[in-house]
Amino acid sequence: MEKMTRVSGTVSGCTMFCHLDAPANAISVCRDATQVVVAGRNIFKIYGLEEDGFVERLNLRVGRKPSLNFSCADVMWHQMEENLLATAATNGAVVTWNLARPCRNKQEQLFTEHKRTVNKVCFHPTEVNMLLSGSQDGFMKCFDLRKKESVSTFSGQSESVRDVQFSIKDYFTFAASFENGNVQLWDIRRPDRYERMFTAHTGPVFCCDWHPEDRGWLATGGRDKMVKVWDMSTNRVKEIYCVQTIASVARVKWRPERRYHLATCSMMVDHNIYVWDVRRPFIPFATFEEHKDVTTGIVWRHQHDPYFLLSGSKDSTLYQHMFKDASRPVDRANPEGLCFGLFGDLAFAAKESLMSAPQSVGDVGRKTYPGGDRRYPIFFFKKPDVTEQFAQVSSALSVFESEAGSSVGMDWFINTAQSYLLSGKPFAELCEHNAQVAKRLNRPQESTTWTMLRIMFSEPANPSLSSNHNLNKSGNLPLVNSVAFDHKTFTFTLFLAARKSLQTVYEDVFLCAENEETEGSEGQAEYLFGDAELDDDDLYSMEHDNQAEEPEYLLPQEAFPLRHEIMDHPSAPEPVQEKPESPHVSGSEAESTCLTPMESFSLISVSQLLFSPHLPPKFFCPIVKEMLCYYAEQGDVQMAVSVLIVLGDRIRKEIDELTQEHWYMSYIDLLQRFELWNVSNEVIKLSTCGAIMCLNQTSTTLHINCSNCKRPMSNKGWICDRCHQCASVCAVCHHVVKGLFVWCQGCSHGGHLEHVMEWLKQSKHCPAGCGHLCEYT
Repeated sequence: MEKMTRVSGTVSGCTMFCHLDAPANAISVCRDATQVVVAGRNIFKIYGLEEDGFVERLNLRVGRKPSLNFSCADVMWHQMEENLLATAATNGAVVTWNLARPCRNKQEQLFTEHKRTVNKVCFHPTEVNMLLSGSQDGFMKCFDLRKKESVSTFSGQSESVRDVQFSIKDYFTFAASFENGNVQLWDIRRPDRYERMFTAHTGPVFCCDWHPEDRGWLATGGRDKMVKVWDMSTNRVKEIYCVQTIASVARVKWRPERRYHLATCSMMVDHNIYVWDVRRPFIPFATFEEHKDVTTGIVWRHQHDPYFLLSGSKDSTLYQHMFKDASRPVDRANPEGLCFGLFGDLAFAAKESLMSAPQSVGDVGRKTYPGGDRRYPIFFFKKPDVTEQFAQVSSALSVFESEAGSSVGMDWFINTAQSYLLSGKPFAELCEHNAQVAKRLNRPQESTTWTMLRIMFSEPANPSLSSNHNLNKSGNLPLVNSVAFDHKTFTFTLFLAARKSLQTVYEDVFLCAENEETEGSEGQAEYLFGDAELDDDDLYSMEHDNQAEEPEYLLPQEAFPLRHEIMDHPSAPEPVQEKPESPHVSGSEAESTCLTPMESFSLISVSQLLFSPHLPPKFFCPIVKEMLCYYAEQGDVQMAVSVLIVLGDRIRKEIDELTQEHWYMSYIDLLQRFELWNVSNEVIKLSTCGAIMCLNQTSTTLHINCSNCKRPMSNKGWICDRCHQCASVCAVCHHVVKGLFVWCQGCSHGGHLEHVMEWLKQSKHCPAGCGHLCEYT
């Protein structure tokens, strides 16, 4: 090798690292575990693994103007030929490199058949000249390194290919993971169609890895933050283990010599590397926390050594992790747990030492030993390796079941979700309907909230009134700002009593108006409510120096004492002369001042109101925002999301999008747990968050096989382009099914739903005449 520059440093023990020239996208180790290759957009180097650190052996980026063939998305070192490497370039090229070439440029072959970025390359574990690639264009290609072109092309008829892996035990089988969440199994001898396909994740499947010992185990990781282990040895693919992580899974690798252990790293957010025991999926078995940025590649140093793990990262470092130096999250975990069930049941788990019953008589005074019972010889017990075992903690589980019909049940949630209206009607009708639903389900607080929202954001019934006529057709005073809101406590008071008093006053004045004799006044008029006047902060202000007091032993003849004598034929009222410079009257003038009906009306109409007649919706937005946060904090995301959807743009801009997304995801998760699929889909449709709206847009592509030749249909019509037969023909009427199609899972024959139902009422045999006993459930 040409270059021997030492660039390494030591952290502690056998855990070591070195700084790279650029971020790494992938790493791979040679068969004898003495060298590792690091590839990225701006780096392509080989490092030697020594006891005290990494040593740079070779830089494969040569030439004055390096081409895009050196920009690598993936790299793999052949496990049978020590001098052979393959890289996946971001420009769609697949390149092989021969380290035994005597010249500086080690590039040997270049395949440019892919049209987009190549995501993965994989050598066959036992065949020296076979190379497989998966690309963003949705195709997989198999190359024979002795030829200049690919020998086979595999089309998954799906979106981009994210990973391809040859099976270790089956010579002809390889697995491919796709962007749409599917995993396909292929036979390299049959490039026309896959052998098996199943949906592994909700979202893209970024990685897959075959188990080195168990023939049928395949581990997959995806954007849904899950790692799943599938048993492919049975007729039907079966999920046997599932691990929930905290971020999207970018890489997954089985740990050598440990059947149930695998390592994962994340594509974003999380920088750590986790080793999981799939039998205990809720907490990592071990964690490596050295990297400061996203880990892009992981590989076990040797296929038979479970104690060394190599990793590359975007922080431009290359690490060798010693397993004994890993941190153990289980040592810091709390062995107690508490959880509520869907229907109000409560489960509580704690250490047996905290909840165990008193010891029996025979065990009193006898000490327990961690290595076993010392009444038996010590050589009967094998001392376990502490670094390879979980902390052994036994817990006792207690379950407290809720009584039938108790208030902690969730029937109200289901009924509310099914009864609420979120769209399709005017805003006021939606609020009124939802208020009635909440009231019927004995939820008064939610019912009141919907009523208040209707009052706040609905348009008033009489948007404009004439200044000269303050009575409506029924003679009542229009209610303006009848609701006063407290900004902090979110309470309201309806001035119904005050409205009724004002209406009574006006009705009394209106009825006696034609029999009333009035006198003009140059000052502002005085108007009394019985013996007491209105406050200065109310409709208008007035000063009174002299008030006529009624004797205590006499009841007034009228509720409102007359200030003048009523005449049979009152004269026409004289116009009032307003003097703004003297708004109040003196005491002597007040004694001779009287009001005409028209004057009283005009005085009321020009009075200063408590609030503006039309409050803008923004006035209530802070209150509604506090209310939504309150409901969400109390766990009632149903109310928060329902109000958010009904109010729409009135309140949406006041709440940040991340909070809205969190509420939506929580509510949709609850709806799906209760199998309220239609309501869940409606909520997704009505949402305006981009992350929520795309939930029902994933995996919507249907791949159809012809019912006659069993091959995939590549065209968009109903006629197969290979056998030229109609693909979906009803077995009863023999016409093409263009609507709802039902078929038997036993014989694959079917047709229109109505036709098949009618047929099976009369006969149990398949209508296609295949002799199968079909059953409709």
